[in-house]
Amino acid sequence: MGTKEILEFVKIEHTLFSLPFVLIGYIIAYNQFIYVPESNDLAWIRIDLLWILVAAVGARGLAMALNRIIDRDIDALNPRTSGRHLVSGSMSINTAWKLSAIFLGMLLIGAWQLNEVALMMAWLPVLAFVIYPYTKRYTWLCHLWLGLCLGLAPAGAWVAVAADAHGWAAISGLDSGGGDFLWFPTIFFISLGVALWITAFDINYARMDVESDRENGVKSFPARFNDETTTRTSVQLTLLWFACFAISDPMSEIWFLGAAGLMSIANVGVILMRNRLNDFQTTLFRVSMLTGWVLLIAIILMDPSANVDTIIEG
Repeated sequence: MGTKEILEFVKIEHTLFSLPFVLIGYIIAYNQFIYVPESNDLAWIRIDLLWILVAAVGARGLAMALNRIIDRDIDALNPRTSGRHLVSGSMSINTAWKLSAIFLGMLLIGAWQLNEVALMMAWLPVLAFVIYPYTKRYTWLCHLWLGLCLGLAPAGAWVAVAADAHGWAAISGLDSGGGDFLWFPTIFFISLGVALWITAFDINYARMDVESDRENGVKSFPARFNDETTTRTSVQLTLLWFACFAISDPMSEIWFLGAAGLMSIANVGVILMRNRLNDFQTTLFRVSMLTGWVLLIAIILMDPSANVDTIIEG
């Protein structure tokens, strides 16, 4: 089993898809708790960022590995997924579990290097990852659960930084004075927005497997509802994630709000033009990936000093 096969097994492109979520949460926390006006533009690149990335890559790899292991029976029944590693026999189940252990180790080591709160809360994403593959066997809300799993990415990165300054108050929400919720509204609505964004994406992704899902009892949204309802719901979810990002607006400048508005229009456009596109799924994936990176760039371009007084007063 070579590096190429391992990267294909965990779908490394999906790690690149989710990476901006982590970095957005990290930079928001840095600006909220660490930034000082005298620091240079790259001061946010710290050793904590390295360990957050180690934990994030481990978490994403673990999620993909567990999904492949638990879903191997469903994958075998679907022509699109019947060639996957565990189904085809190109990877043994024993190897898959070993990879899962390695990724879990990365998650725990990264969290351990950050702080006690990060380490003690590492069970939460693991539990969410284990539950997800089973949700599609019982409910079409499985897409929302996947969204919530990805919504943990910015929240987790934010908590990892916030806990250095406030300890368990980063989880309980109350600052040392007991009056303010540290995570509300910014990171709460950022994470909720990511969850709704991924829900919309996954609903459309599931269009590929409608017939197979209906035949094999997989409870996807497109298999349960008609094509028009799927389109309408995914558009509504896109508008909702834009609303979440607008409410959260982590800066006094226009960058983030403008970027969110632009990319929500792009996502809605792709969804509505689905039947006119030669490869709807590839286009949707690329636009969705671009959305994350555009939002990240907008966060990086912001001037943190514009919000320092607000943060201090809050």
